[in-house]
Amino acid sequence: MEILKVENLTKIYGKDSTKVVALDHVSFTVQKGEFVAIVGASGSGKSTLLHLIGGVDRPTSGKVFIDGKDIFALDDDKLAIFRRRQVGLIYQFYNLIPILNVEENITLPLALDNREIQPEVVENMLKQLDLYKRKNHLPNELSGGQQQKTSIGRALITRPTIVLADEPTGNLDSKASDEIVALLKKSNKELKQTIIMITHNMEIAKCADRIIQIEDGKITSEV
Repeated sequence: MEILKVENLTKIYGKDSTKVVALDHVSFTVQKGEFVAIVGASGSGKSTLLHLIGGVDRPTSGKVFIDGKDIFALDDDKLAIFRRRQVGLIYQFYNLIPILNVEENITLPLALDNREIQPEVVENMLKQLDLYKRKNHLPNELSGGQQQKTSIGRALITRPTIVLADEPTGNLDSKASDEIVALLKKSNKELKQTIIMITHNMEIAKCADRIIQIEDGKITSEV
């Protein structure tokens, strides 16, 4: 079942002499439950692509369909609600709220959406992430790996249609990186979670079902 369709996606910044084509008519699809890695050098357009898929930015032209819905047909308010409910975002630098503890950061998307927070679901998530004993700690009391696990929990707690991970291991040492990749693989296999991961690390990319290579804003290969 097709869960994501990217159709002729183009993003241009500036004009005339300052014009930069960040994405150039990119098209591909992702099946439900697939784990896809998008790789490319710095400036290749991979992060721009991820932000457009997540509805964080709007394209110059082209479309993104998530679970059959044309996300850019939505106005800004409806798109924000859709993104909060259907898209889980994992960032390289965690983006945790510093005054909230681990449990509060993980459950934040539910609180923002006025959804019921089920204690048993949260407890299970904390245990799966090996964060149960750290649930009352603030972000500055955690290691980098623990902060990233918290951001993963926040992305997964709503059981989104799709999870987008932007260089999730880029700020971590090798041991913590291995743990994060293992968590993503586990959520993909056991929870059937669809994951699209941006990375410049080919060894990490090889953990995915499929690798999409992007250069100068264009897809150059898929394996």
